[in-house]
Amino acid sequence: MAAIATTLTALLGETAVFPQEAWAAMWRSRLQRAIAPDALPQCIVYPDTVDALAAVMTCAHEHQWRVLPCGNGTKLHWGPALAGADVVVSTARLNRVVEHAIGDLTLTVEAGASFGVVQAQLAIAQQWLALDPTFPEGATLGGIVATADAGSLRQRYGGVRDMLIGLTLVRHDGQLAKAGGRVVKNVAGYDLMKLMTGSYGTLGVLAQLTFRTYPVQETSQTVVMQGAAATIQAIAAAMRLSSLTPVALDLLTPDLMQALGFEARYGLAAQFQSIAAGVQEQVDRCLAIADDHTAQTQVLPAETEAAVWANGAKHVVPAPDAPPPALLLKVGIPPSDAIAQLSALIQIFPESDVYGRIHASSGIGLIRVDGAALTPDWVAKARSHLEGSGGYCTVLDCAAAVPTNPWGIAPDTARLMTRIRAQFDPSDRLSPGRFAAH
Repeated sequence: MAAIATTLTALLGETAVFPQEAWAAMWRSRLQRAIAPDALPQCIVYPDTVDALAAVMTCAHEHQWRVLPCGNGTKLHWGPALAGADVVVSTARLNRVVEHAIGDLTLTVEAGASFGVVQAQLAIAQQWLALDPTFPEGATLGGIVATADAGSLRQRYGGVRDMLIGLTLVRHDGQLAKAGGRVVKNVAGYDLMKLMTGSYGTLGVLAQLTFRTYPVQETSQTVVMQGAAATIQAIAAAMRLSSLTPVALDLLTPDLMQALGFEARYGLAAQFQSIAAGVQEQVDRCLAIADDHTAQTQVLPAETEAAVWANGAKHVVPAPDAPPPALLLKVGIPPSDAIAQLSALIQIFPESDVYGRIHASSGIGLIRVDGAALTPDWVAKARSHLEGSGGYCTVLDCAAAVPTNPWGIAPDTARLMTRIRAQFDPSDRLSPGRFAAH
């Protein structure tokens, strides 16, 4: 057994440490996509308490090991490949509900808890987490926070950082830091909830998280609208200016619409949730707006509504163990001009299929490009177009080598982020090479 695995086995026991030869095929595949060739870690370690996690990080600090924090590894391949890692620290066994304050609508849970399992437990109390992440069956709550993976429900409830009201963090040296929730211990004045959201395991290891919860709504209905680009843009603008309150409002590319069984035209999907009478009133008003713009409409049957939303996500983002897409982008587009910008972006990839879902009010979304082999020049063209219109473009996944500066961070912003990183990980040992400024 390699030296690192031997040391950690002495610390936590044999059942918590898996050297390379004991890895499951799933872990080997995911780590090979996430880390540079010939730089795989010696072992995966599974602490099952916060104290054990702190002990592992203290040990790593003392030995100056490079650490890759993760949960179940469903999004380890997002972003640039790591320069290397000595040990993977998985929080998958840190999966307990610490406290569910039903009356206060708050939930404290360990970071390795599965999103799907937690939602099922909350449903018993008629509550839920208003998040719609990628890979909901396998994603951990820590991974959802680390990748800022909110999904379509951000239309009504906001992003991950709006749901997260407290956390416990294990620093690079094994020390605990807490913020928000019921115990407030901020670190050097930082808002840790916002800082850790989207940090991709570069600032510390999430141990516990406290979220807002919401009551489960009585009724849900979805209206899908189809039409020409200008028609859908006009409907989206009218919806934003109206008093309607959809929980999700997504612009869909023609290729995605066709994959979902609709015509290959631009689409707008609006989901409403509330009491039955309130939902029906909002659906009727939504249909009236669409009719004013002569769009084709369909109210999804209750038995297929959830599947359409889930399948939409799956067509945009392949499963973590599926072959990578030619290109997967996280983009930001000015909402007022979203369809026009999306149309222009599609023209950049004329021989490819473009499956995209953009949240109509924020302009944030994911776009998958499949088809002809892509080069970094294609990414540069897409980024130049989006940045020229006031947007941004991040490369999450790519079948070929991820291009230089996949995050698309401006130099001034990168310098600020570097200073923050130096405060939290001065030796650059946490997810080395993943940091946005690299």
